[in-house]
This record gives sequence, C-alpha cells and structure tokens, in this order.
Amino acid sequence: MVAFGLYTHIQANRRRSVALVIGLFVLVYVLTFAFALLFRALELGPPTPGGAVQDYLRAAARDLLWLSPIVTAATALWVWVASRFHQGLIDAVTGSEGVARETDPRLYNLLENLCISRGVPMPRLKIMDSDRLNAFATGLNEKQYAITVTRGLLAALDDAELEAVLGHELTHIRNEDVRMMVTAVVIAGVISFFGELVFRWFDVLPRWSSSSSRSSSSSDSKSKGGGAFVAILIALALIALAWALSLVIRFALSRSREYLADAGSVELTKNPDAMISALMKISGKGELEGVPSGLMEMCVDNPRSGFADLFATHPPIEERIDALVRYAGGHRPPPQPQAPAIQAPAPPSPWGPPTAA
Repeated sequence: MVAFGLYTHIQANRRRSVALVIGLFVLVYVLTFAFALLFRALELGPPTPGGAVQDYLRAAARDLLWLSPIVTAATALWVWVASRFHQGLIDAVTGSEGVARETDPRLYNLLENLCISRGVPMPRLKIMDSDRLNAFATGLNEKQYAITVTRGLLAALDDAELEAVLGHELTHIRNEDVRMMVTAVVIAGVISFFGELVFRWFDVLPRWSSSSSRSSSSSDSKSKGGGAFVAILIALALIALAWALSLVIRFALSRSREYLADAGSVELTKNPDAMISALMKISGKGELEGVPSGLMEMCVDNPRSGFADLFATHPPIEERIDALVRYAGGHRPPPQPQAPAIQAPAPPSPWGPPTAA
C-alpha cells in the first residue's frame, strides 16, 4: 500500500504540474482581457460606439485576439527565465553557498550515503547563513536539484537528526514535490506581476482619461459613462478572480506531501525517532527573515499560515509527529524534568547576624 500510495502521489504531482502550466496561461489571458477592458472603458483606445457594456466587451475580446500571441510569448519567456535561473535568484535572496566534501564533510557524507543507498543522483548541497532551523529543496530537473540547510540547523541537530532532515528533502525530490512547488511559485509570480501591472495602469490611466475627456461633449460622456462604469467593475472582478485563483494554485496543493516526505525519510534512515526529534527541535524556530513566502512553502517547516490555517501549506508539527508515532513506530521522547528553581540567598542584614539572647 505504501508503494502504491507513493506511486500515485508522484503521478498526481505530474498531472498537477501540467494542470498548473495550463492554468497559468488561462489566468494570464483572463488578466489580459481585463486589462483591455479597463483600457477601453477608460476611453483611451478607439471610441466604442454607443458606450454599452456589450460594446466594451466586444472591443476587449478583439484586443485579446491580437494580444494573445504577444502575451503567450511573454509568458513563455517568463517561465523559461524562471525555470532556468530560479536557483540563482534563490541563492541571491538567501545568500546560500555551495558545499563540497572538503568544506563540510559531515553534511556532504550524510547526503551522499543516503543517495548511494537508493541509487539516486546526488543533488547539490548549499548552506544558508542563518541561525534559524530549516531546510528546503529546489530545482526542476536532476541538473538543478539542490538541498539547502541553515547553519542553525547544522549546529542544533546531531548526525541522526540531520540525516533525517536530509532524507525528508531528498524524498521531496524523488516524489517530484519540488518540481511541482517550483512550478506553482513561478505561476504565482506571473499572476502577481500581471495583476500588479493592471492595477498600476488603473491608478495612472484615469488621470489621462479625465484630461482627454474634457474635449468631448457632455452628452457623449453621459451616453458612455454607465457602460464604462460597469465594464470597469467587470474588469476589476476578473482581476480579483485571477488573483484568488493564483492563491488557490499555491495553497490548494495537497499537504499530504509533508507526511509522505516524513515517511520517506523514515524509509531511508530506518530511524523514526530521529525525524521526531528533529521536528521537535525545528518547531517554532524555522522562520527565515527576508525570504519570500513562496520559498517558505518549500521548507521543512513553514510557520507562516493563512487565515484560520485554512491556507497553511504545512500540517502542524504536532500532527506530523503523531503520524510518525502512529504509523512509523516512532516514540516521543520523555519530557525533560525541570531543574528545581534555585532560591537566591537573602541579602545580609545591615545590623549584622542575629545574636543569641
């Protein structure tokens, strides 16, 4: 059942990746139509006869037809650049540096042994100079795959715990979770860029529209005003819909990937207790300052959560530990006894020690 579950998870990731790319172009075309509708409604293009809503919609549809090749080429270029250079951008944001056997033999040997045990190519290793406790995997193919860990994680975890975290990230690569998440982040970036572009235009264009409309007759303005206002509302609704769907693309991805990555780590290391101990140490200490939310979604733990946890990209650490205890034979470490509080000695009396009567 485990093998079947992992196989279907990988196949589902592949289907999601294809659906994400298709959804990307659909949402970009929706935003392009909304942009054209705003342009027409603000009367900056050729005059729309009659000023009815249907006229604005038809004009925007015609604009979408001739803009589609340009938008398609620009979107494809965005995806190509992001997929080709995303690792360099991540390294620039995080300040990560490559690791070789000579620079950090402990970390390098742990990952190399895991890869040899499963006969998989070894991804590149990187270290992020941060005292926080976290790790993440990135890449779209075997030439790009990389695992990054923080210096805080290296200092806080012992070898068994560090091996468990590396096994977790290596499982994300083997299950193609990383490819799917990078694709989702690229898509969200495209939608955010186009959405912001539309809103910037919407902020600037009304000033142009008001100055150009002064030369038009008042009767013409009245005949077009109502239709233009409705067209603007439709365009804004489409922009909001595309933005909301881009959030769904990022957050609606199955959170089961984290449970499966934990299980994959146990399969690699045969040590569920090490994974449990690592998660307990990482819990509450994984926030990476200055790192975009898209990258945090690929980390071992993402403490950032959405409204009422409905859009949280990771299950709570406690639930992941419970799953390891219930299904992987792990054990929670016993609670550490608290040291008794040491009472500070009373300050000496200014009248000296008491004397016997």
